[in-house]
Amino acid sequence: MPDAASNQPSGNNKKNNRQRAATAAKTKSAKPHYSGHRQRLRQRFAEHGDQVLADYELLELLLFRTIARADTKPLAKALLNRFGSFAGVLGAEPHLLREVSGCGEAVAQDIKLLEACARRLGKSEILNKNILDSWSKVIAYCMTAMAYENREQFRILFLDKKNRLIADEVQQIGTVDHTPVYPREVIRRALELSATALILFHNHPSGDATPSRADIDMTKLIISIAAPMSITVHDHIIIGKAGHISMRGAGLI
Repeated sequence: MPDAASNQPSGNNKKNNRQRAATAAKTKSAKPHYSGHRQRLRQRFAEHGDQVLADYELLELLLFRTIARADTKPLAKALLNRFGSFAGVLGAEPHLLREVSGCGEAVAQDIKLLEACARRLGKSEILNKNILDSWSKVIAYCMTAMAYENREQFRILFLDKKNRLIADEVQQIGTVDHTPVYPREVIRRALELSATALILFHNHPSGDATPSRADIDMTKLIISIAAPMSITVHDHIIIGKAGHISMRGAGLI
């Protein structure tokens, strides 16, 4: 029968146990404060969708895919602080994104990829439909596509006789406060596409969507040239960061 002493841990075993306990304690204390945060955030999104997430949390979910091991909350908040909103982050130019500490080439590329997906989704919502019956979706698409451009763009939706989209084209890109528009070129392109109606759009990078006198005069000139060709100009929409103004809705055309 073994004596009691043989059941007691040896000196070496005691030492090893203490070392293992110390290592475990050190590992636990070294665990990052955000440990488990990713899984909890993913779980919330899986169970409840984006409605329960703040903008910075939704942005964090995107950043998880590019940044494998780091706390992404500071970067998400820094991006929102720099660009003002979730839409502002997606619409920011890549070189401006990269100016934010922690936002490298891969992160900037993923953000622009998400913006491209949003544009593609928005455009799919208005294809093969009567545009005039999907007006809110048309506005949403053009806001996504143009609101955060840092130069003025003049964009045209060319429509068929059933007001379905034939083509969506950026006709001109200008400076921060001016885009040259050539009305006869607009009508020439409409005739090439056999379009019978147009919706004109352009953005104001300043953020103020108020039409200028030049905007109104140019629109009226396009309408006057289009009318004898049996081409209808449904509207000219000015896009700003905070909203839009319909010239027809405002009684300007």
